[in-house]
Amino acid sequence: MSRYDQMSALGLLAPMLVVLLVVAVFPVLYSFWVSLFDLKLTRPHRVPFVWLANYATVFQDPLFWASVWRTTWFTVISVAAIMVIALLAALLLNEEFRGRRFLSAVLLVPWAIPYVANGLMWKWIYDSGYGALNGLLFQLDFIDKYMVWLGDSEKTLALIANAFVWKEVPLATILILVGLKSIPGDLYSAARVDGANVWRRFVHITLPALRPSFMLVLIYEAMMAIRHFDLFFILTEGGPAEASHVLAWEVYVETFRKLSFGTGSALAYIMAILTFLLAFALIRALGKKL
Repeated sequence: MSRYDQMSALGLLAPMLVVLLVVAVFPVLYSFWVSLFDLKLTRPHRVPFVWLANYATVFQDPLFWASVWRTTWFTVISVAAIMVIALLAALLLNEEFRGRRFLSAVLLVPWAIPYVANGLMWKWIYDSGYGALNGLLFQLDFIDKYMVWLGDSEKTLALIANAFVWKEVPLATILILVGLKSIPGDLYSAARVDGANVWRRFVHITLPALRPSFMLVLIYEAMMAIRHFDLFFILTEGGPAEASHVLAWEVYVETFRKLSFGTGSALAYIMAILTFLLAFALIRALGKKL
């Protein structure tokens, strides 16, 4: 009977496994196979096998290392801002006050907006001619003339990070709020009896209990930031002067603008491996403390 149940379960799962193999596993393996060839659509009939030469070409490109640095900077500032803002928002929503349910619903609005719509919205906000940011700062006398925000190479990456944070904070807040709700109230009651103030309760009870939530948010948001593409495409297209030329944009340019699918696949695999190594390191480092 057990054998029959196993075969029945396998038969029911077979269609899903076939679809998973076709839409997920096969493209991953095929892209690695493509990365071993010098495949360019400008000469589709001459596709020499170059083994790992595409990877060597990528590592020898100064633009690649500059893209790695920009991606790292974007990831660090974005994830740090998300963690801090989400923690503060979760602590606020964990309290009982009038209008808490309405505020919780409003918080979900950025998360519900698609990435393309989010990018277009922030492009209008940052617009140098009629953008809401210029209008607000001008009315408050913080600036004396409208500024070209996305045309400043020193501010571009931070402005894109701001749009990314606005989009990602709601999900991070929900994950941390779930962790807050799981903390037993008896711990706080016992701490009050022992004379612990608000700060001590936060440091010795709240933060240790939130370590699993922090690890989940940190890993997820870091992976999202490393491979993020939409905002860079909509807001700046890697500019100005390659100021926002990150790894995801480098993969797009190499593959779909230069039509070099071999090098583009190699870049995509390098980015995937870096993302995996980062997630693995975070799990090993933070998992030991759980």
